[in-house]
Amino acid sequence: MAEGQPHLSIQMSDLDTNGIPSRKQSSPDLASRGGSMLTFHNICYHVKLKTGFLCCQKTADKEVLRDVNGIMRPGLNAILGPTGSGKSFLLDILAARKDPHGLSGDILINGAPQPANFKCTSGYVVQDDVVMGTLTVRENLKFSAALRLPKSVKEQEKNERVNQIIKELGLSKVADSKVGTQFTRGVSGGERKRTSIGMELITDPAILFLDEPTTGLDASTANAVLLLLKRMAKQGKIIIFSIHQPRYSIFRLFDNLTLLAAGRVLYHGPAQHAIEYFQSIAESTEEWTEYDKTLAEKLAEKYSNSAYYRETKAVLEDISLGNKKKTKAVFRQITYANSFLHQLKWVSKRTFKNLVGNPQASIAQLCVAAFLGLVVGAIFFGLKKDSAGLQNRVGAMFFLTTNQCFSSISAIELFVAEKKIFIHEYISGYYGTSPYLISKLMADLIPMRTIPSIIFTCIIYFMLGLKPTVEAFFTMMFTLMMVSYTATSMALAIAAGQSVVAVANLLTTITFVFMIIFSGLLVNLTSIMSWLSWLKYFSIPRYGMTALQINELTGLNFCSSSNNTNLISNNNYEQISGPWCTGDEYLKTQGIDASSWGLWQNHLALACMTVMFLAIAFLKLHFMKKFS
Repeated sequence: MAEGQPHLSIQMSDLDTNGIPSRKQSSPDLASRGGSMLTFHNICYHVKLKTGFLCCQKTADKEVLRDVNGIMRPGLNAILGPTGSGKSFLLDILAARKDPHGLSGDILINGAPQPANFKCTSGYVVQDDVVMGTLTVRENLKFSAALRLPKSVKEQEKNERVNQIIKELGLSKVADSKVGTQFTRGVSGGERKRTSIGMELITDPAILFLDEPTTGLDASTANAVLLLLKRMAKQGKIIIFSIHQPRYSIFRLFDNLTLLAAGRVLYHGPAQHAIEYFQSIAESTEEWTEYDKTLAEKLAEKYSNSAYYRETKAVLEDISLGNKKKTKAVFRQITYANSFLHQLKWVSKRTFKNLVGNPQASIAQLCVAAFLGLVVGAIFFGLKKDSAGLQNRVGAMFFLTTNQCFSSISAIELFVAEKKIFIHEYISGYYGTSPYLISKLMADLIPMRTIPSIIFTCIIYFMLGLKPTVEAFFTMMFTLMMVSYTATSMALAIAAGQSVVAVANLLTTITFVFMIIFSGLLVNLTSIMSWLSWLKYFSIPRYGMTALQINELTGLNFCSSSNNTNLISNNNYEQISGPWCTGDEYLKTQGIDASSWGLWQNHLALACMTVMFLAIAFLKLHFMKKFS
């Protein structure tokens, strides 16, 4: 057995002549575990599929599951089937993690309806391990314990629970090792999977669901994971998982098997009897040469006439008689074990740890800000008070606001990269939308937007030789921060709910390009037709550039030197090369209010847009589809 694998021994006396755990050994075992069970009655599930393009789209109703019945008792309950058989749909329906629209039938726990917050109290391990790679195994488990165990549980007890799970899962040697990301090497695939399982075991759930727990693992590691689940099953847990083409060494560990094809049940009963069952019906079944829906229908009919089906239906009917309530409405409720402030504390703590643990992006952004500052400073170095100086000042301000906008695109990955983690933890009741959004804003806006703005201002302001007053310096710094905050908020609003970074990048870039057109440099805003001029009110660069121009150009005189004869130049933009002697005259021709209120109303507009975009981001996160 590989190093670090949890130990579980299976005696040869526990296996029948075919090497399968014998019914004599396993059945009494399961029956003695308190009698807890999950039952599902007449489960049918339909989904609506759209075909065609745009106006020619048609909606078709597809039946995914048809009349699925079964009983899941303590032990390893495998849901097996080929691709498209409906096994993942069934697993998610049993775990209350599927969109209830199109679902009919009942799911009962010990004969009673599922609790309204069932998905928060049960455990669910997703196929793609959703653990924070920049944190250690212990830190991930402590995060789960801090948010899923109620505040009434003392910190010492939570730590003891974490240590106990680390020991039980055989993770002691890697407990303080980082899980690993695409950039940094971490623990092995099996250890990562066991960390995911451990995060769900924190609450000691009676029922544990796993979606394809062996996917991406080699044969030895996959076998170790199933041995671990087998040991937990012997402790009385109901473990339900979907699996695709298991090896025989794994198959023989199953206690109960549900075999699906084309949304129908082909077999539901003791796993060790499955081979014998199919051998018995092989003699009376025609056309075994290939798999198709017709064959699946025939096998489903054979099963519906079998003793296994009649025995299952008899038990389900007895349970149904004692239950008069419908369970369809229980899927929506999510409850939290801790308060908003407690959630915010721990989510923020993890977010900052993730930022520190993966410094490449943040350091790169700070370096880029310093480099661009030096380049721009060199290009526009030592601005003079002449026609060229006026043009260069306006050009520099255009670049500054444009750069602040496009540098904010990096915020898109905040939501897109962690979408799966957020959805899983939100559904499981770790935290709400508000703590998650606020923690992301604190971790991104403060270090990634504020600091580059400060660096940019400190380098450029003195290299360009802008207005030498303290007030003008800090006004420029504040303006660049506000532009960055607003642009970042817009990027987050676009990215929220998106699954592909490239799509979110494209949408954000296109939006910024249109905003730049109305920034006030490429076209004189006073000359735009009235039916288009309203678009300027949605331009982030316009507000930033206007504020920067008012801050810098007010009170400056560009006719005080002998260079006033060069006011009109063929090399200058027409709108900038006019005969202006003061910055105030230039601002007036641009339709800009140079008063104190004219300056601060641009900051107010940026603040309002920031709030609006953050509200959109929150609503998109809160109402985005969190069911698969």
